[in-house]
Order: sequence, then C-alpha cells, then structure tokens
Amino acid sequence: MAHSSSSSSSSYSPFILLLCMLLCFFTSNGVQLILVNNCRETIWPGLQGGAGHPSPKDGGFRLASAEEVVIDVADKWSGRIWARQGCYFNENGNGRCITGGCSDQLQCKGTGGEPPATVVEMTFGSSTSPLHFYDVSLVDGFNIPVTMAPVGGGVGCGRAACDVDLNMCCPSALEVKIGGRVVACKSACLAMMSPKYCCTGAFSNPNTCKPTLFAHLFKAICPKAYSYAFDDSSSLNKCRASRYVVTFCPPK
Repeated sequence: MAHSSSSSSSSYSPFILLLCMLLCFFTSNGVQLILVNNCRETIWPGLQGGAGHPSPKDGGFRLASAEEVVIDVADKWSGRIWARQGCYFNENGNGRCITGGCSDQLQCKGTGGEPPATVVEMTFGSSTSPLHFYDVSLVDGFNIPVTMAPVGGGVGCGRAACDVDLNMCCPSALEVKIGGRVVACKSACLAMMSPKYCCTGAFSNPNTCKPTLFAHLFKAICPKAYSYAFDDSSSLNKCRASRYVVTFCPPK
C-alpha cells in the first residue's frame, strides 16, 4: 500500500508542477519590458515612473551597443523611457550627457530627461481598464529613433514608432549641434518658448492649439508618433500583452 501511494505521488508530481507554473504564468500581474540598443554606440536609457510609481533601476543605467536588458514592472505601472547619448559619469555616478540628461546623474531617480529627447510613454492598465496604452512622443523633441511593440504581436496591438533619424532633416531653427554635428532636434516649444508653440495659456486646449509647420513636418516623417501636445489620438496604441520590446535605433 505504501509502495502504491509513493508511485502515485511520483507520477503526478510533474503534472501538478506544470499546472502550477502555468497558473502562475497566466495570473501574473507584471509586465516585462525588453530594452534593446541597436545603435552603433552606447546609450544610457532613462526611466521615470509616473506619479506614485517607482522608477525601475533607479531611473538609469548604461546599455552598450547590441546589448539588451529585461525589466519587470508591476501591472498598472506607468512611466516614460528615453535614451541619453554621449554620457560620461564618474565612480559616484555624476556626469553629463550630450542629450537627454537628468540632473547630471547616472540614475535619474524620478527626474525626467532634459529635452530634446524622443520619449516612449506607457500605462499598463488602470483601475477602470485592463488595456495597455503606449506611444512615442516628439513633444519634447527628438534625439534618436525608437519603437515599442508587443513581443509576438497581438489582436489590435500596434507599433509605436519614430524610426527615422529626424536629425537628418531637422530645420536649422531647431538643430542642436555638437562639434558641427546635429545630435538632436528641438521641439518648436523649446525653440520658440511661446504659448502658441507650447500649447499653454490661451493655447492650452485643442481648439486653440493647432499643429505648427514644424509639427506637420515631424508628423509627415514619423506618422506613428505624437508631434505636438494635442496630436491625433491615432498615435496612441492599445494592447494587452505580457512582454513589450523597446528598440533604440531600430533596423530599417
């Protein structure tokens, strides 16, 4: 009898273990972000959690060319991710970046990136909706191409993107140059610093803040990205997936 009980236990254990693993997988409340650096040079991703949400990896780290990192965030997490370029930090994490810097620190720790920078924004569900929302925004300008998409695709899931190098066709009034090379393209707001271009004051609603010539240019080149504060909502992607990949300098 004891032998029979032992045999039954051993034959069912793998099945029970597999069932538990599958149950854990399908009831997981987290979302996995895969950050991939397809650029030719090292970048320093910056991460900022939204209000009440933590900033993964203390908000920043180094990511060499051809490297990737996997980051787990909680369900309903919201925040933004961007790339910093040309950074130099000492052993204490103090330093500077050519673009996208955050208070001269390696780890941004809740501080946003300095514009101009291409920003990926995301919200993974809420108290009223299980859907995930994400987009690529040029509202703060542009520094490098970036995309975000669910791994393996999904029903209704889109690809947020500005996968073209806007620096190659940036209007001279918006250029940021280092050593004669255009390293970033300012937003019209940052360049002009006026309510009309920043959608503030009397222009703080979609009825009065209209796309400028620069916004039209950004939209024509990167139609899947937000070009200004009240851009077409078609740039916002809706999905429900467990894994997403954010690719800097995506392949063409």
